[in-house]
Amino acid sequence: MKKKQLEMTLERLEGFSEPSFIREQYATPASVAAELLFLAALRNDLGTVCDLGCGTGVLAIGAALMGARTVGVEIDKDALATARKNAENLGVDVDFIRADVRKLELEGIDTVIMNPPFGAQKASEGDRAFLSTAQRIARNIYTLHNRGSHDFIKKYIFPNVVQEVYCIPFPLKRCFEFHSKDIKVIEVELYRITCQHS
Repeated sequence: MKKKQLEMTLERLEGFSEPSFIREQYATPASVAAELLFLAALRNDLGTVCDLGCGTGVLAIGAALMGARTVGVEIDKDALATARKNAENLGVDVDFIRADVRKLELEGIDTVIMNPPFGAQKASEGDRAFLSTAQRIARNIYTLHNRGSHDFIKKYIFPNVVQEVYCIPFPLKRCFEFHSKDIKVIEVELYRITCQHS
């Protein structure tokens, strides 16, 4: 599948019906998902994939469309129901699990892909819980974070290693009442991390 074709397919997926501000539920834009997934494919990292905090399934379904065996993990039952419906509508096989990422136990995962909460809300643990679990269960991590997170990420994941980091545009669609624009483009950082398991 070509990147543009993947992007167009993911663009048609149903999003959050009532996104949670506290959980920072912003849908991963199709263009960003395609960028992340094609980078992982180029590095031969799309074997068995887990999407932590999969939301409505954009990354998980994209990975499955590219041939990965995919698990999607989400705590929000409504988002998970939408993810299952999206996968069914496209005829792709994704194992969706309702679970708290902090308590997740999975084996046999090659790569974690994720767009975790950035931690902008005080009630949120943000990306830390997601990074901790990702490092515990996978050999490779592809993850999105606020621009300017490099020093934090590098320190937090040590002794694991940031192999690559890219700054990419993230078109943020209006989804909360306080948003003043239909689309606001922010810059995020896409990290490729390798983990050293004993």
